[in-house]
Amino acid sequence: MKMYCITINNDHYEKIKSFGYIPVGLGKDIISTKFKTDKNGENISHKNPYYGEYSFHYWLWKNELKFHKETEWIGFCQYRKYWTLSEQKKFKNFNDLKSFVIKEIPKNFDNYEAILGRPIYINQFKLTKFLKKNISKVIKNPSLLFDKTKRNIKFHFDLMHGEGNLDKAISLLENNDRKDFNEFVNGEVSFNPHNMFMCNSKKILIQYYETIFPWLERCENKFGFNLQGYGLQRIYGFLAERFMSYWFRKYTKFNTMPIIFKDITEID
Repeated sequence: MKMYCITINNDHYEKIKSFGYIPVGLGKDIISTKFKTDKNGENISHKNPYYGEYSFHYWLWKNELKFHKETEWIGFCQYRKYWTLSEQKKFKNFNDLKSFVIKEIPKNFDNYEAILGRPIYINQFKLTKFLKKNISKVIKNPSLLFDKTKRNIKFHFDLMHGEGNLDKAISLLENNDRKDFNEFVNGEVSFNPHNMFMCNSKKILIQYYETIFPWLERCENKFGFNLQGYGLQRIYGFLAERFMSYWFRKYTKFNTMPIIFKDITEID
């Protein structure tokens, strides 16, 4: 297993390395040359504030993926989100966390091509979250208060990242995905979060990158980079998060695994 662990903190190198993971440093605060970054070779590092971790995915696709084996698990995690086999949430110290995160893919996943995080269910979010974010949308459609099936992926994206922006992005997809992704976001009330996945096929990973990056580039022509606020500035990363769930569910034999939260900055 090759696990790339992404951080924005220059002090995280040794902690990530001790997991047996590959430390990836993104953003302006990374000074150490020990990290893999998105800044050398063919890259879009200047888009990192808008793409998030996908500026590294682009670098991996264009520069390093060719050196990977045809079949081996390649995974991605973050300095505060990790793959585990159970959902324990409290850790006494760093060594406790280190013993808990996965070091290899269990044998019962051998027949799968991809692993996604366990889904989050939008329709289970507290109503106050929706009311605080956009009370006018709820007032215009009060059935949202009672009919949880209407709180789908599209409803949530419109609420958090701009009304109608997801529809605009979907219109820019190739024909083979446009209809299916539209049905996915309008019909599903959950998605696999955090732009985290694992894949055991270089061929499949390349196919994913060959789909998502041309699409995101077309979206740039629609939304640009003069974007204000976290929900809009990172819109390309949020689009990728929803599309990732759809794409791997549609095109691969997948399973899910828990993701736990612990910022390694806060634990010794």
